[in-house]
Amino acid sequence: MDEIVRQALAKWPNVPHCTGWLLLDRRGQWRMRDEAAQTAGELGTTIRHDALLGFINRNYESDPAGQWYFQNGPQRVYVELAYTPWIARLSNAGGALQLTDQTGAAFEPTHAAWIDDAGGILFSGDGHAVAALHDHDIELFARHATLDESACSGVFHWRDGVDLPLQPIARADVERHFGFVASPAARA
Repeated sequence: MDEIVRQALAKWPNVPHCTGWLLLDRRGQWRMRDEAAQTAGELGTTIRHDALLGFINRNYESDPAGQWYFQNGPQRVYVELAYTPWIARLSNAGGALQLTDQTGAAFEPTHAAWIDDAGGILFSGDGHAVAALHDHDIELFARHATLDESACSGVFHWRDGVDLPLQPIARADVERHFGFVASPAARA
């Protein structure tokens, strides 16, 4: 968390929370949702301002209830999630696979990967962190996986000697399974 944010929280500790105005889409883009977008159920306008994106990324956290938010000075802006709290990009740099989340940080999968009933790929990280694979990287993923399509299972060959079992999961069960809240606005 930025120091300026800590100072604002100390100075104004009782600023009301905000819901519905910020969304993380399925491709890891932050979107602003004005009242019209919220009413229409639209994703909103993609944020393209580099300094604002950096500020959001540095101040993105979750609360104990599994709701993700951006701490904007003294105000907590809860994030609507189009799918998961993290969106990962898969790359093959110098022959080694790497996952990077929407903030630009490395995402290290642990134990297993999942394939949902819509063909989406998920990776779990430390704690309850879960990242959906960006849809542009499905082909690269498939080149490093052995799939049993009839059972929606298989193995993802992550690194030399490190294979992650690929397990099926219903998209409708992802939020509960990984312990996050996709829509704090609906919950409020």
